[in-house]
Amino acid sequence: MTRTARIFFAAAMIAVVAGVLAGCGDQASKASAPPPPSVTVVAVEAKPVPLRYDYAGRIAAFREVEIRARVSGILIEKSFVEGSTVKAGDVLFRIDPAPFEAELARARAQLMEAQAQVARTERDAARATTLFERQTGSEKARDDAVAAHALAKASLAGAEAQVRTAEINLGYTTIRAPISGVTSVRMLPEGSLVGTSGSDSLLTRISQLDPVYVNFSFADSEANEIRRLLESGQGKGPASGKLQARISFGDGTKYERIGYVDFTDSSIDLQTGTVRARAIVPNPETRLRPGEFVRVSIEGVIRNETVVVPQAAVMQGPQGQFVYTVDAENKALVRPVTIGREVDDGWIVEKGLKGGDRIVTVGVIKVRPGSPVSVATAETKATGTVRR
Repeated sequence: MTRTARIFFAAAMIAVVAGVLAGCGDQASKASAPPPPSVTVVAVEAKPVPLRYDYAGRIAAFREVEIRARVSGILIEKSFVEGSTVKAGDVLFRIDPAPFEAELARARAQLMEAQAQVARTERDAARATTLFERQTGSEKARDDAVAAHALAKASLAGAEAQVRTAEINLGYTTIRAPISGVTSVRMLPEGSLVGTSGSDSLLTRISQLDPVYVNFSFADSEANEIRRLLESGQGKGPASGKLQARISFGDGTKYERIGYVDFTDSSIDLQTGTVRARAIVPNPETRLRPGEFVRVSIEGVIRNETVVVPQAAVMQGPQGQFVYTVDAENKALVRPVTIGREVDDGWIVEKGLKGGDRIVTVGVIKVRPGSPVSVATAETKATGTVRR
């Protein structure tokens, strides 16, 4: 073999070896490339979403009545157990009635005297009138007799009023419950001298606990939000026109009975920027006690055609919040979104998504923009219930 032939043969061998090595490199590169990440994809849907607003509330009695003495005297009897439930009309206290019975007897005696005086002056007036008509009596005698009769009738009216007053005062010695409710502690023991002033007349209090009030306050921005939704047609209120109120205790236990909002203040508190409101809640088992702090959830407003996404799907980037959407070729794309109110299973999306979009909810951290993904689970629809 000539020298030139040997050179060409060596060059050919080098090219073959280089090609083989290059092919092996390509195969090794293909073998080391990772597969598309496995993710869970959810198809979002625009649908009506019930709104719920949560606040701190405090229980107050529906009615609270102070039981006070209306006459002065010695307190001789207490007829109830403190802290127990009483019915309207039940006897609570008795004040010594003896002085008032004596006063009633005296007033009745004066009434009888006044009645006798009226009868006598009536006869005198009739006699004087007859004599004057027969021209045997003077006009002055007739006028005096008529005036005496009128004065006697006035005295009779006063005596009748005295009897009525004495009867009322005697009735006040028996103190009855004006409403049904739970009694508080007694303020004065038996044997005490009670009066009618503010300092010595209070005997106990009765609180009506079925139903009860729940007082709370909400931000004026939330009131504006509800008003905007209803006026624009983007939302609707309850058919009854009353927002529902659900109660939960400090340990998270739900109260099974549902109330409704019955009062919203017309002005905003200048110090807190909130609006006072009140709900009425049934309380037949008296589980709710005045002064107790609870959580009150106001429901009844529904927002129309709303997209809700799970919290796990929302990412934070330099340009703001975004989610990954998956197109028809299973490629992940960055979609900027504007997030609204928090919900039980995520957030309301104000802008950036529409019904039918597919978003990544599990495995988000493994996704790269523009890269393919492997959908590991069946598609489901994202829903949620709004909370504050």
